[in-house]
Amino acid sequence: MPKAKSAAHQITEGVIWKQLLAFFFPILLGTFFQQLYNTVDMVIVGRFVGKEALACVGGSSGQTVNLVVGFFTGLSAGAGVVVSQFYGANDAKNLNDSLHTAYAFSLAGGLAFTVLGIFLAPAMLRLMNTPEELMAGSALYLRIYFASITFVFIYNIGSGILRALGDSRRPLYYLIICCLLNIVMDLVMVVVLKLGVGGVAIATAISQVFSAFLVTRALVKSDDIYKLELRKISIQKRNLRSQLLIGLPGGFQSVMYSLSNIIIQTAINGFGTDATAAWAAEGKLDSVFWMINGAFGISITTFIGQNYGAGRYDRMRQGTWICLGMHQVFSVLISVLLFVFRAPLFGIFTQDADVVRIGSSLMGVIAPCYFVFSFIEIFSGALRAVGDVMIPMLLTMFGVCLFRIVWIFAVVPLRPSLVTIVLNYPVSWICTAVLFVIYFMKKSKRWRVV
Repeated sequence: MPKAKSAAHQITEGVIWKQLLAFFFPILLGTFFQQLYNTVDMVIVGRFVGKEALACVGGSSGQTVNLVVGFFTGLSAGAGVVVSQFYGANDAKNLNDSLHTAYAFSLAGGLAFTVLGIFLAPAMLRLMNTPEELMAGSALYLRIYFASITFVFIYNIGSGILRALGDSRRPLYYLIICCLLNIVMDLVMVVVLKLGVGGVAIATAISQVFSAFLVTRALVKSDDIYKLELRKISIQKRNLRSQLLIGLPGGFQSVMYSLSNIIIQTAINGFGTDATAAWAAEGKLDSVFWMINGAFGISITTFIGQNYGAGRYDRMRQGTWICLGMHQVFSVLISVLLFVFRAPLFGIFTQDADVVRIGSSLMGVIAPCYFVFSFIEIFSGALRAVGDVMIPMLLTMFGVCLFRIVWIFAVVPLRPSLVTIVLNYPVSWICTAVLFVIYFMKKSKRWRVV
């Protein structure tokens, strides 16, 4: 076992803003390739098989996958926080215990979801009112995906741990490799072998197996104070409890986000095809901000976690405010870009004037308020890193998720329009951001000065 931490991964010393940006950009690029990874399946199957196959891959089955993977990703964040704290404290024993427990949990969780997913796939699709002509293809895609979901969980937990240890580059490299592999396998399975929806699912499964192998190999070959030893993979109850206490709120929060967005989608669908198409295009443009937002969120959680473990409370406070400032700068730039050029940007997706007009009006409501969400993301990430998860989860669930549901059923009927529907986003962000500012200011005062 190595005796000391790798200096390359320490973020408890040095210039804060440089360290945050050095960590931020690989995560941002990784998120981009993750988006590309998911989009390629739909593009290839849509172009070479047809719109029904596209709907099978990106419709109800896609929503189901997002719900399940989002829940587990929230859970795995707990492991990342615990690992970053032990790494910052240079506590090799507890760090490695946490690593092996997290891997054991991902294996157990993956197997459980595999059995449930394969068995319940048709029932889940019917609950979402999947058209009958799409049931067979959607069920096939979902069952193949669930058959390989253990490897999705292993990659998520492994890459999350590497990032928590300060290594954001290797997860990016692995994602790029597997994204390219997925594209090649998609073309082979769909264009050459003519396997349609099943081929896309198989290609995705192969790529996921390879990504899990790469991240596991990195942890096994480590020369740092952490090292994954396959024979030691087991669940230690005390360690698992610590990880779940931090991860479960994030998992439930992810589920609530998904459910509230499904309800909003349902409301928008009621305004017809043009509205649905405009909202779909808005979502693609909107994802630029959410990629940046998520990258800053992971960056601050890792930074605070390691410095908390090392007892560097001065850097925790400084890092939070510096990261918030950088997030604000990026948010304003994206807001200006999407607001000023919203019409030509929507024109990339469609030449339909009505769709462009509707999409532009919706973007005009949402884009100017992106900077508000930075308070929620940065403060919740910083609080999560010190183990303060319950109140931030409740603030997010009630201030964002439940607020959206109440808005749809109570406010929208008073003035039914698309603008009224999407107005719930900036209003909920403002209310929740105010609560987070108040709560963070109170809690951060308790971070000791050393």
